[in-house]
Parts: sequence; structure tokens; C-alpha cells
Amino acid sequence: MTDVAAPRKRAPSKKSLETKARILDAAEDLFSKRGFDGTSIRDIAKQAGAQVALVHHHGGPKEELFHMVVARRAKPLAELRLQALEEKRAVAEQEGRSKLTLREILASFVQPFLEMTLSDGAPWPAYGRLIALVSADERWRDIAAECFDPTAAVFVDEIADLLPGASRTALSAAFVFTVSGMLALTASSWRIGAVAREQEEADLAETLLDYSEAGFFKLCQS
Repeated sequence: MTDVAAPRKRAPSKKSLETKARILDAAEDLFSKRGFDGTSIRDIAKQAGAQVALVHHHGGPKEELFHMVVARRAKPLAELRLQALEEKRAVAEQEGRSKLTLREILASFVQPFLEMTLSDGAPWPAYGRLIALVSADERWRDIAAECFDPTAAVFVDEIADLLPGASRTALSAAFVFTVSGMLALTASSWRIGAVAREQEEADLAETLLDYSEAGFFKLCQS
């Protein structure tokens, strides 16, 4: 009996891919501004210039669409972070060092995110605000575990190797505090100027690294 080959799936057309990208961009922007509960599928369709049925087709129910929007940039972000880590390892090897400094490890994690979400002309400004919302709401813990925890584990392991006497709980607490500071910069950096009552120019990424580095040493070194 001759086997019948399964029909091949057609690749999505350029128009379909463009429509999906518009829908995801609109969803990312609206979710980041209004939150999950304050955003409707109809709102997303209107901003994307698409029919509601197309939003359902490309994204599924709202929960699935939200998951898709968060996951879309998680992989390239992880790749940027791991690439930064490897580049710093290469420099350390050239300098005859067997380990990275804590500052280098933290910078490899923090700077790619801030460059993509906060710098002038950053391509993902809404994503930074969206991840701040995801991190603040425990109902999205499964999404965070899937999209961000594997990369976080790589960096915590790297720091644990550098600070072998620290407990995993202390390391994890310091890391989460660093992440919280990073997300605060993308979501509410304007508060710094408001509290300071001045608009002095400052490199907030370096300020965050100063703060985080000192916190790690305080919490994780006896």
C-alpha cells in the first residue's frame, strides 16, 4: 500500500506576516499602556487597522495573544544578553583573567535591555513597560518562567561562581532587585527627575549598575 504524504503547509504570505506584525505591535503598545485588563481585542484591531477576526486568527484569545506578545522579543533579548556575556568573556581571556567581574556580568544582563527599550531611537520602548507590568503581576509567573527564567539562571549561576560563599537565596534576591531597578528605569525613569526637582543629565544605566553592584556585595559577601 502506497503511503500518502501529508499535505505541505503553505508558508504565510508577505501580507499575512505584515498584518500579524502590525497586530502584535498594536497589542504590545496597548498592553503596555493600559495593562491586560484595560485592553480589548477590539482596541487592538482598531489600532492595527485590522478586523477583529484577523486578531483572533493571528493571536488567538486575549490570553494567548498576551503570551505571544511577551514571548516575541524574549528570545532575541536572551541572545543579546548571552552574546554580551560571551564578548566580555573574550575580552577577559585576552587580558589573562579567568573570571568576569561582577560589574561585567550585570552589565551583560542590564545594558542590552536598556539599549533596546530606553536609549534614543530604541526599537522596543513599549516592551520595556510591558515587562514591568508582567513582573509586577503574579498571574503571569508562568510566562515569566518560560520567557525569562532560563536566561536569569545563566546569570545567577555566573555570579554564584564569582561569589561562592553566597546563598542562592541572597543571590536571587539581589538579582531580582537588580531586575526591578532595570524595569523601573524603563517604566518610570521620569520619577528620578521629579523627586530630585531638577533635570540634571545622568547616565542612569551606570547609576543602576553602581547601585546593583554594591547591593550584591552587601548581601552576598560575608
